Amino acid sequence: MSFFDKLYNNILKNQSLLFVGLDPNPEMMPANYESQDVISSLEKWLQFIITETADFVCAYKPTLGFYEALGITGLELLQKTLAAVPNHIPIILDAKHSDLNTSTIFARTVFNEWRIDAITLSPYTGQDHVAPFLVYPDKAVFILCCTSNPKAEVLQQYPTNESPLYLQVVKESKNWGTPEQVGLEVGTTNPDILALIRAVAPERMILARSIWAEGGNLNDILGAGLNNNGDGLLIPVPQDMLASPKLSEEIQSLRAEINQARTKIIRDASTCSVWLPDVCLLNQHPQHDLILQLYDLGCIMFGEFVQASGAIFPYYIDLRKIISNPQIFNQVLNAYEKILQNLSFDRLAGIPYGSLPTATGLALRLHCPMIFPRKEVKAHGTRRVIEGDFHPGETIVVIDDILISGKSVIEGAEKLQSAGLNIYDIVVFIDHEQGVNKRLLDKGYRGHAVLTISEIIHTLYEAGRINEEQFSAFAEV
Repeated sequence: MSFFDKLYNNILKNQSLLFVGLDPNPEMMPANYESQDVISSLEKWLQFIITETADFVCAYKPTLGFYEALGITGLELLQKTLAAVPNHIPIILDAKHSDLNTSTIFARTVFNEWRIDAITLSPYTGQDHVAPFLVYPDKAVFILCCTSNPKAEVLQQYPTNESPLYLQVVKESKNWGTPEQVGLEVGTTNPDILALIRAVAPERMILARSIWAEGGNLNDILGAGLNNNGDGLLIPVPQDMLASPKLSEEIQSLRAEINQARTKIIRDASTCSVWLPDVCLLNQHPQHDLILQLYDLGCIMFGEFVQASGAIFPYYIDLRKIISNPQIFNQVLNAYEKILQNLSFDRLAGIPYGSLPTATGLALRLHCPMIFPRKEVKAHGTRRVIEGDFHPGETIVVIDDILISGKSVIEGAEKLQSAGLNIYDIVVFIDHEQGVNKRLLDKGYRGHAVLTISEIIHTLYEAGRINEEQFSAFAEV
């Protein structure tokens, strides 16, 4: 199970955005645990913290520096602490690792030997430093983009408050990996900073730090940092709370306070500021964020467009742009994958040319062989109608991008069938709802679509992306 699957499972199971720092800091250890054997005392305290909080948090975050400061026995304590964490709860190692030369071996140690789920990294040495940690498909990294240290402002706010370095880090790190691989670590007591980061990275998980400063407002922090779904923000349990003998009661109270605030924020739709301040999040489409991102990327356009069939539509869908945006492309693949998980097949087949990148991405993700029918057969070489290896009698699921008339996907499916392959299911991203599903059924195919054009149009209208005239023009199609 990947880190983010593990994380979201615990957010749902424990109804909590809280994470706990498992830091063996002798200065913070309660007096009743003190003894001559400091390591043993720290171990008992950390075990107590885990026992008291396991049912009320979504993750644990040990800070490597505290363990290293205790020497060999400290690293041994780290191993015992990691082993004490229930397997279903993800562990984020707070390492702030920044050494390019040791990245590869450190990633192998942390992920393979220590079985850590995610790690914090410093961005200053760039993508080359982060890349060795991203070759582990089920793991994740959090990039430090902002800290609460007042003396850091001279660097973080450079060159101007309007275009600060920390926002450049956010923008750049989005190119290093997908939302399932790369999150952000943000240390701040200022909700305005958190809101700016969330606006630049609406799809990223944010690991919040230093939010409990005196005078800090939890509601403001949540309003600024939560995503459209009311999550996407990990909240630290206050360090002084971990010294309380009534830790379980206090953490449940804090969880309830946060969940109450989340509910109010969602009800008031104030988290929609990422997209539009007056958008209500209640009953929104499951692919709400993806639809809006496709529109903002220019994949969904409005005007008068001639389709391949010769018909004139008041909109045009161009999905070719997604291959140049890894974050959105990854979300598109996720959406396809949810449909494919419920189907039975031996190989994938992409329909040239628009769906070939998608089919390739899905083949890599699902570890499933891929083929494709040629759009036109070459007059030289092998003159093959179908590229790739296959065996007659195998079941093929066909991948396409858009269904309008269904002409190209039906032609492709028939070429595959002519080679003795079985076709039962055709999966597309967008169904234009022009009656094509009935034509597919008449041919013996089941059609599956991530989105329909009416779902897209209604979502854009409700989000204020299109006006009444554009919405009405669609209704006339």
